[in-house]
Amino acid sequence: MIRINLLPFRTERKKENIRRQVSIFLLSLALLLIVLFYYNFNLNSKIRNLNGRIKTAKTELNKYDKINKEIAQIKKKLDNLKKKMAVMEKLEADRFEPTRLLDTMTQVIVPKRMWFTRLLSKGQKVTINGIALDNKTVADFMVRLENCGLFSNVALKTLKRKRVQKSNFKSFQIDCLKKPSSQPQPKKKLAKAEAKK
Repeated sequence: MIRINLLPFRTERKKENIRRQVSIFLLSLALLLIVLFYYNFNLNSKIRNLNGRIKTAKTELNKYDKINKEIAQIKKKLDNLKKKMAVMEKLEADRFEPTRLLDTMTQVIVPKRMWFTRLLSKGQKVTINGIALDNKTVADFMVRLENCGLFSNVALKTLKRKRVQKSNFKSFQIDCLKKPSSQPQPKKKLAKAEAKK
């Protein structure tokens, strides 16, 4: 009978299996390390990319903050300009108020029958002092004031007899309020008042 010694073959086989398992383990480990390095490299590149985007976003945010501050300053300046323009428009509207008042007075006066001695305008209140030949002239003047469109609440405060150089005159004081600034048309209203007489 022939005897074959299989022990070295088995040991060789075991060694081969162990080598294979070790090489598979090392290859798996190497593959795992390669995958981990790739994943780590990929994550680092994403982090760098995100950090770059954050940095550019911050610089843009700073730029927009500066622009917002400039816009806020411009809005403040615009508000100041609007306020100044409103004041200038009011001054411009009020600039013609005295000439408008005097023009209206020259149109409503009863010619050659009365004279002004004093004309005072404070705010909306107007006080007119004058001398007339008679009571009817004062009444006509008051009607003309009411019809001119510039005044409201025309009221006679005083009416006194006054003697000037041996002649009897009527001294009067009339108080009235100016209407808000809408351009009156005194000539037309005066023509209507004259037509009614």
